[in-house]
Amino acid sequence: MRQVLRSKIHRARVTEANPEYVGSITVDEDLLDAVGLWVGEKVLVASVDSGARLETYILRGERGSGAICVNGAAARRIKVGEEVLIIGFEITDKPLQPRIAMVDGDNRITKLIEG
Repeated sequence: MRQVLRSKIHRARVTEANPEYVGSITVDEDLLDAVGLWVGEKVLVASVDSGARLETYILRGERGSGAICVNGAAARRIKVGEEVLIIGFEITDKPLQPRIAMVDGDNRITKLIEG
């Protein structure tokens, strides 16, 4: 069994950082659907700007809002305006065709790569 890339939102811009929230990352539901991420799913979040990397879980953001909100302790490492990669993996014994959403500065999908 191997852990392989299944889903990725590439260079999304953080719209909110809330250290008082219990934890997680809130993501616009349109982005979740596009790459197949689930609410509650564990993801790796990597800041393109600071290099910070952390694991957390997904919360559903308002559809069409462009929301990427880093919550809880993660908000002390990744700030508003930073670009992040949000990456989901799967443990499998077969190769996967990942779904990758490239987004613009407003977190709107500019290109969807499948495979």
